[in-house]
Amino acid sequence: MTDMPMQPPPPPPPPAQGYPEASQAITALVLGILGIVVCQILAPFAWSIGKKELEAIDAGRRPPENRGNANAGKILGIIGTVMLGLGLLALVAVVLFTTVAAVTTS
Repeated sequence: MTDMPMQPPPPPPPPAQGYPEASQAITALVLGILGIVVCQILAPFAWSIGKKELEAIDAGRRPPENRGNANAGKILGIIGTVMLGLGLLALVAVVLFTTVAAVTTS
């Protein structure tokens, strides 16, 4: 048996070349999911972040592999924002209805 010297491990891969900014696609997706499932107030943020991420991908500042996550976050953000708006309209309608009902019964 010969003693062979141990070879050093390969170097880590270099950071993504040509993409100076970190991707926010996962953030948009997570906020979009939370905006649909838990709290609709997060949905407009998902919509905004997803839109900005898609613009950055189109400009070449972010990796194009994240387009699907950014687009899904944007779409979920739009849906959640619509749900938020409908919920607020329903709340206003209930408050108006109960106010009118209380005034007319007095």
